[in-house]
Amino acid sequence: MSEPWTLRKLLTWTTQHFEKKGVDAPRLTTEVLLAHVLKTTRVRLYVDLDRPMEKEELTAFRALIERRLAGEPTQYLTGVREFYNRPFKVDPRVLIPRPETELLVEAALHKLPKDGPGTALDVCTGSGCIAISLAAERPQATVLATDLSPDACALARENAQALGVAERVTVLQGNLYAPLPPDTLFDVVVSNPPYIASGEIPTLSAEVRREPHMALDGGADGLVLLRKVIEGARRVLKPGGLLAMEIGETQGDAVRKLLQAAGYDDARVEKDLERRDRLAFGTQPVASGTQR
Repeated sequence: MSEPWTLRKLLTWTTQHFEKKGVDAPRLTTEVLLAHVLKTTRVRLYVDLDRPMEKEELTAFRALIERRLAGEPTQYLTGVREFYNRPFKVDPRVLIPRPETELLVEAALHKLPKDGPGTALDVCTGSGCIAISLAAERPQATVLATDLSPDACALARENAQALGVAERVTVLQGNLYAPLPPDTLFDVVVSNPPYIASGEIPTLSAEVRREPHMALDGGADGLVLLRKVIEGARRVLKPGGLLAMEIGETQGDAVRKLLQAAGYDDARVEKDLERRDRLAFGTQPVASGTQR
């Protein structure tokens, strides 16, 4: 009779298997998937290293291994992604939130009062991670979010409800600024729009190509949606309001020029933790107010 599969044995074997197959972060991926199957935490796995796996648990875990090797992202397999210290439901309807996008949330939070009312707009909201994080961190803020995808809007509303901010986060389905009520103005407009050039999408990893094409494709030069976000924000920002966007690492100079051409003050680009261009900002001029 063969030895039982303990957590220790399974962690070691699966990590090595993922390494051979070129899976990113093989140990972390193994821990996350195994903890998901056992409905426990990664820390608890190491407390119970000698615990044998039940047959049903092994079957479920092996199924996840096969799906991960076939290119399904780990976050779609577990159905959750941690973002700004909160668990967001994710599935193939939406882009998986990235750690660098948390920097965008931090920048937007600086523009919203900590102890008073504020207004924010999240364009291309996807899972709602940005809009919901802003509302959760600023209890008196009102946040609107838009997305072209009805499926993404539905999931963003689910997340807002689950994370207790549904009363202050309104998700509107439609193209960029089109769904907004007339004459609505905001202290901050934030956006993580599609910014990958169409021709680059086939070169992305199998995992990224599993994410919604609509959430990735930024047109021929990757700037199609960024241009529209920049132009439209001038019409909905309060004087002195902030536009904050996530951009591609090679787009810094081009986006800075777009912001300057659109008439923003203090057009600038900042880097992420890996020292790559990632964030772009512009301030609505105070003297001229909004463009109509």
